Amino acid sequence: MDTRLLRTFATVARTGNLTAAAERLHLVQSTVTAHVQALEKELDLRLFDRLPRGVVLTGAGRDVLAQAEAVLEAEARLRTVAASAGGAGGRVTGRVVLAAGETLVSARLPGVVAALRRSHPGIEVDLHTMGTAPAVAALRTGELDLALLLEDEAAFPDIECPPLAREPLVLVCSPRHPAATRDAADPVAGWADLAREDYFLHEQGCSYSDRFVERLLAAAGGTPLRITRFGSLEAARSCVAAGLGLSLLARANVADALAAGRLAQVPGPRFPDVTVRLARHRRRWVSPAAAALAAELPHHFPH
Repeated sequence: MDTRLLRTFATVARTGNLTAAAERLHLVQSTVTAHVQALEKELDLRLFDRLPRGVVLTGAGRDVLAQAEAVLEAEARLRTVAASAGGAGGRVTGRVVLAAGETLVSARLPGVVAALRRSHPGIEVDLHTMGTAPAVAALRTGELDLALLLEDEAAFPDIECPPLAREPLVLVCSPRHPAATRDAADPVAGWADLAREDYFLHEQGCSYSDRFVERLLAAAGGTPLRITRFGSLEAARSCVAAGLGLSLLARANVADALAAGRLAQVPGPRFPDVTVRLARHRRRWVSPAAAALAAELPHHFPH
């Protein structure tokens, strides 16, 4: 049996949508449909009910999915054993697919990948930028080996996500912004003062930005907030550096700008660090390459 059919089937099952599965697999939708139909023909089973808004597993499809995921995991183990036996000289080799939000992809993971290349040159890291929800979904389909989540609370029955580190956050503005040089008689901004400022924050779904907005709302007392959300951290940083407002960002994302004087820290209430969690599927095998990457990660976060 062609395991490509099983991989396509598992992805469609987890996404519930042929178009979404095609995007994740980097295939055209007609190929995804052909793979599903070929597997149904080979097994002589209807695996999905086709509905106007997507596809839903049949009872037989749910049974097949569990076995298909077991076969895909066994294939991954076999490939690792074959790679090790093919002249690696006992070195850890293989490919690891890792996802994280933009905060960590831009600030932490380049150093992780560089260090891993020096210590384990046979490991290839495939890095993706994803928020919590898509990363958890991709762990379930087997598209990811590991994911880093920026979440203080995270509980999933099938995803293990213990805390790995704490990421410091900092409220920043332009050095020319009034918030950077408050009156000497009142040098520290309170939450009520902060609620009156303009903000440029990371997109909705970013855990620390969402909690910050909740705290501002509580302090605003019904006054509308002036907040712009961006899908790009660089866009938020650029607006703040131009003096247009404030932003709450990971200190690692703005350390160079703070040191160079392009940004300044706003004197005010300290916002708690956000928890970094290392997520993996509870039932899936962790390859030696993924284990080596997991062991390297803690060295690149503050203790």
